[in-house]
Amino acid sequence: MQEYSSQAAYDRGEAVCVIGAGASGLIAVKNLRENGFEVDCYERDTVLGGLWNPQNQHSPLYPNTHLVTSRSQTEIPDFPMPDDWPDYPSAAQMLAYLTSYAKHFGLSEHIWYGSEISHVEPVDGSRFEVVVKPAAGNAARRLRYAAVIIATGHHWSPNLPSYPGLDQFRGSVLHSSQLKDPSRLRGKHVLVVGGGNSGADIACEAAVNAASCVHSVRRGSWHLPKYLGGEPSDYALARLASRPKFLRRFLTDRLLKGPAALAARMGVAAEGRPLEEEPVRNGRYMEHVGDGSIQRRGEVARFDGFDVAFADGTEMRPDLVVLATGYRPKFTSVDPKLLGIEGDSPYPKLYARMFSPHKETLAVAGLVEPGVGVLPIVHWQTHAIAHWLLVRKSDPERAANFRVQVRSEAEQDTARPAGSSPRHQLAVDAEQYLASLGRIIDTLEQEPAK
Repeated sequence: MQEYSSQAAYDRGEAVCVIGAGASGLIAVKNLRENGFEVDCYERDTVLGGLWNPQNQHSPLYPNTHLVTSRSQTEIPDFPMPDDWPDYPSAAQMLAYLTSYAKHFGLSEHIWYGSEISHVEPVDGSRFEVVVKPAAGNAARRLRYAAVIIATGHHWSPNLPSYPGLDQFRGSVLHSSQLKDPSRLRGKHVLVVGGGNSGADIACEAAVNAASCVHSVRRGSWHLPKYLGGEPSDYALARLASRPKFLRRFLTDRLLKGPAALAARMGVAAEGRPLEEEPVRNGRYMEHVGDGSIQRRGEVARFDGFDVAFADGTEMRPDLVVLATGYRPKFTSVDPKLLGIEGDSPYPKLYARMFSPHKETLAVAGLVEPGVGVLPIVHWQTHAIAHWLLVRKSDPERAANFRVQVRSEAEQDTARPAGSSPRHQLAVDAEQYLASLGRIIDTLEQEPAK
């Protein structure tokens, strides 16, 4: 790649800046390139793959990570995973898949590794000036782009809860992102806090490695097994999507009758109907609850010296507390107001979950929790973004139609009822959201009236 002077902003013309070379960033680069854009992708680490690459010093991967969504529901639509892979690939296989994707589409030549974006500033109407800070300590560079896509994901900034006495707790405390080695659990009395997928996974690790495991959750969750009716559960449920709503609900309830009854018997079920909110997906968790190797408790009330007290009045003395309390979006290089972030909330308010409400050449890819694999959704998000960047200058009529359409979709936001936990704030109904993306793309691709 050409070196740019740090003394003055280098204008990249109609090129697009993509921030992040994880899964979302790679998909964005590929779809932009296929639509004829020059692209500069900046990755702060020295490797691609984002959270899926353990060589990435910021990766939050914990031991024995596997997909919680199945291969068929996770693969990128135009780049299937190998047929001989397991239904639920490992983190290592996901990294191999993304590496193969980048090689197949020739993406690495468009990526600047070891380059962190320190500032993004709107200039000259719809353009942006970007400050790139090389990790090696070289002088920062300033470049101007026609558009910016933020594809950094939301699994980098831990959500750390506040409990009375936590700062004076005399045992060890880790966030789940810091648990890189299961040997840290061995022989210890472990408390896992957090009821999502990470909490369930780490509780299962502790069940087989620790002296004891207590799992603290604020409320019940629906626990979805990895297989239903002999098929991966997300695939089995996705096959019902085309059925009429009343029939889909009936068949879903029938399919989940056994797991729902087991969850109720074990005392772990959420209120309401199954799948009204995102379920926990772990095939081992219920077995460990059933054999007593995972003991469930309610919400933590306070920490007191070496002890932890729960809301139900019980106490324990853990050697290690693992906070599996999720992550919060964090945007350090761009003015939060451009993303619709208001007050103390870290969550953007974006049109169609991707477009800035204030700058139409600023977008975010992958900031959703769809309950199925996110990569197909990112594929169609970035397909829509690329088409929008083409249309906004070349076809004013379609651009105007798009602006109306995307605001309409925003008003019909597809979020599920939001709980207070981070994973619920970004939730979308995958079927409804994909339909929304389809309508947006149709608006962008339709031929203008003659």
